[in-house]
Amino acid sequence: MKHAISWFEIPTTDIDRAQKFYESIFQTQLFPLEMPNFLMRVFPVDDPMDGVSGALVHTKDFYKASTTDGVLIYLNANPNVQTILDRVVAAGGQIALPKTEISPEHGDMAIIIDSEGNRIGLHNVPA
Repeated sequence: MKHAISWFEIPTTDIDRAQKFYESIFQTQLFPLEMPNFLMRVFPVDDPMDGVSGALVHTKDFYKASTTDGVLIYLNANPNVQTILDRVVAAGGQIALPKTEISPEHGDMAIIIDSEGNRIGLHNVPA
């Protein structure tokens, strides 16, 4: 197994607001993918064949955002978690746990609450 994660979906109640939030904090552009009954905004990846990607997703009654329950995913915040954290509040989110060192070997992490009320982890590996 090359990666433990192959795909993730972050629930939204307002996909346009969520797209603006994530584009703002990561300074990137998400790409629309629309299917019957699903709206998605896909996170860009350098190598789509690498096998790890994910999206913001909106569909009626299938997902529920949560600040306390469910799976916690960590998004790549390289090279520095603090750079991403510095954009969170202005983009409409909250910082639930500030930048915290895991260890010198494993880097730093933080937890945010996104614009939709999801608890999301951020992680960077040491340089």
